[in-house]
Amino acid sequence: VEDNELNQEVASELLRGEGFVVDIAGHGGIALEMLAAADYDLVLMDMQMPVMDGLAATRAIRAQQRLAALPVVAMTANAMAGDREKCLEAGMNDHVAKPIEPRDLW
Repeated sequence: VEDNELNQEVASELLRGEGFVVDIAGHGGIALEMLAAADYDLVLMDMQMPVMDGLAATRAIRAQQRLAALPVVAMTANAMAGDREKCLEAGMNDHVAKPIEPRDLW
């Protein structure tokens, strides 16, 4: 879930190169629609996006029993310790800082 087209391209190429099937949502509201329509194994979530940010989207994901165990990982330029804590408090499982270091993501 990423609003920046360049970041979408970089992340999707990285993931597809490792064999992942990737769908992209431009903001949290789109992600919720996609999660309602299909099953996913993992959500990589940016924090700051228009319409619905990653924290609000993650809270909405966690409010749905069907999605309660779905791994949600922040993938964000917000790399301060306080930002990581905000992600975890919203229900994310982990936090990966941008620019993405593939070994950290794996």
